[in-house]
Amino acid sequence: MKIEGKKTLKGEIKTPGDKSISHRAVMLGSIAKGETIIKNILLSEDTLRTIECFREMGVDMVIDDKENILKINGNGIHGLKKPFKPLDCGNSGTTMRLLAGILVGQNFSSTLIGDISLSKRPMDRIIIPLTKMGANIKGYNDKYPPISIEPSNELRGIKYELPMASAQVKSAILLASIYSKGETKVIEKKITRDHTEKMLEYFGKDKFMGKEIYVPGDISSAAFFIVAATIMEGSSITIKDVGINSTRTGIIDVIKAMGGNIKIDNVRSINNEPIGDIYISYAPIKGIELDKNIIGRLIDEIPIIAVAAAFAEGTTVIKNAEELKYKETDRIQAMVNEMKKMGADIEALPDGLIIHGKKELSPAIVNTYGDHRIAMALSIASLNIKGMSKIQNSQCINISYPGFYETILGLLE
Repeated sequence: MKIEGKKTLKGEIKTPGDKSISHRAVMLGSIAKGETIIKNILLSEDTLRTIECFREMGVDMVIDDKENILKINGNGIHGLKKPFKPLDCGNSGTTMRLLAGILVGQNFSSTLIGDISLSKRPMDRIIIPLTKMGANIKGYNDKYPPISIEPSNELRGIKYELPMASAQVKSAILLASIYSKGETKVIEKKITRDHTEKMLEYFGKDKFMGKEIYVPGDISSAAFFIVAATIMEGSSITIKDVGINSTRTGIIDVIKAMGGNIKIDNVRSINNEPIGDIYISYAPIKGIELDKNIIGRLIDEIPIIAVAAAFAEGTTVIKNAEELKYKETDRIQAMVNEMKKMGADIEALPDGLIIHGKKELSPAIVNTYGDHRIAMALSIASLNIKGMSKIQNSQCINISYPGFYETILGLLE
């Protein structure tokens, strides 16, 4: 993708449905009794993997891709069927980790596989707690995919303190607790997204009856446009119907702390999730040091925060974000490598980044490492640089935001 920079953004948009909520809605709808209708679902490469995994376990689903609606005829908690082949999670860590929590409670064996990138991501973080619950689950070298699961005699509740801030690990344990005896308690040192807890409550906990769900716009996708409008002079945009769950709004807090001009309006609640409209306009911003307690609320947004910092006045320091090394790529090193090509003053820390802001950067040819968030972050950086930049391997954006470039084109002036 080639991007000509130094324009402005004006207008009103909606971002795709929240990826985290879409995954969870498919999973719980599949094991609920009766019909679940999911509106504004994100139909991206990752969520389609989750849908296909449950189809292979006998769940009847109908997709209306024009209206972004998924109808599920749920099989009930114990109604899933043994798949005829390994369940392919593609590039989706959310699919693999959360699905493992459901599969350890089934009376059939199963195997979870992924692409080259996912096969390098650590799965011992779910294998360890699920094994403590009595699950019969193993990984390659006890750590990596493929993951093999055999039926367990009995799952039991546990008290488990998360060694790292991870909503995926927490969710795997909570989903396994549906099939376990006794109480399960997960202790977090840092707050992480709580969509699983909210959705378990919405579906009725032990009852799990089919529901109608509206998926709010994904704030992780909105984050790219929040930063774009903040750093591009003369810009002002409104993002409608965005999920503003307090466990996910760290990006808003950080941009406000940097001096950004952000307002939230039309706040309401839909299926236990808060939703609102976000207005953003250009503002000169300054570097800050991110509080360690906020990292769990914006781990996916750090690449685009690094872009904001590159155009801010002063220095931005990001620490306690070692989890970035274990995403689709090492996002710390990826941002350092590629932003330096654009002339940014950026350096890696063992657990984060230091960015010294500049007013102007230079166009460049940059690589995405097949990581959708790196691709979108570099694209936004290119928009604020005079001249033509090229984003190599930009098709990976389809993992979470298939219409990303079309959205940009609709806002450019």
